[in-house]
Formats: sequence, structure tokens, C-alpha cells
Amino acid sequence: MSKGMYVPKESQPKQGGTAAKARDGEKGGKKKIVAQNKKARHDYAIIDTYEAGLVLTGTEVKSLREGRTSLTDGFVQIDRGEAWLHNAHIPEYHQGSWTNHSARRKRKLLLHREEIDKLEVKAQETGHTIVPLALYFKDGRAKAEIALARGKKEYDKRQTLREKQDRRESDRAIAAAKRRQRA
Repeated sequence: MSKGMYVPKESQPKQGGTAAKARDGEKGGKKKIVAQNKKARHDYAIIDTYEAGLVLTGTEVKSLREGRTSLTDGFVQIDRGEAWLHNAHIPEYHQGSWTNHSARRKRKLLLHREEIDKLEVKAQETGHTIVPLALYFKDGRAKAEIALARGKKEYDKRQTLREKQDRRESDRAIAAAKRRQRA
């Protein structure tokens, strides 16, 4: 299309983005990641991941929007058919009053019944646990990415680090060869 040429509006390409998706009625908007648990990916072999909603108070949401949270000590426990997130640190909202929340209180996770039952059965197996991987906002709602995981042994951790380092070195070598080829 050349400059200055008139194109009717109906033949112009639609703009992407969340506004266009909202108009079209599609789901799955942008994620705004608040916190990640990198330690969990190092300490555990991830078997399966799930997206769960979080039941939060108003001051917790405001504190999360500021990006102040930690998942390093967090874990998920199934109690009487409900999933609960324990030890996730969401600090008190600094402008909150008497309505402020406790920083390490347990928070309810919203999952489908089949997912909870499946997680409960798998978590009771030896060596399996449920860990939080990330907290994020999706379409304005707080979500948690949780994973069914199996603990790694020390030699597994070393092997993973070695593979990661080897991959990084091979990528560097390929990039250097491409640079030499261009010059």
C-alpha cells in the first residue's frame, strides 16, 4: 500500500491487543507477572502445571499490584477438598489501615473439583508435592501457577545445571560462528 492512498475502513487489518480480544469475546489476555519461584524450578522436577485463582482481600490485591511478594517458602496443601496456598509472603499494604491482612496467612486456591481430586491423589504419593511457581494478573484477576512436582536429588540438580551450561555454551559458539560468517 502506498502513502496517501485511501483504503476503506472495512478492508484495513484489525489491530491486535487485549482491547480487540475483549471486543471479539476471546479469553486469555495478557499476563502481568508479579512473582516467580525460581527456587522451585531448581529444587523440583515439574510434572504438571495448573492455573488457579486466588481468594484475596483488598489490601492483598493492592500490595500484589505494587509487585511486593515472595513465593520461596510457599507450598500448596489439600485440606478437606479445598486447595490452600501456605507461606506465600504478601506484605501488608503500606497505606492500609485496620483492614490490613496478615502477611503469611493461608489463601484459598480456586480449582475445578477434578483438578483438586487429581492433585490430592498425586500429592499423597511418596516424593511428590505441590508448589507455587508464579503469581500474576490475567485479565485483572489474580492467578497462581501451581505445579505437581517431585523433589530432585543433589546429583539431579547438578546434572540440570550442567545441561543448562552446555546449552548456553553451544548457543554462544553458534552465535560467534554466525558473526564470523557475516564479517
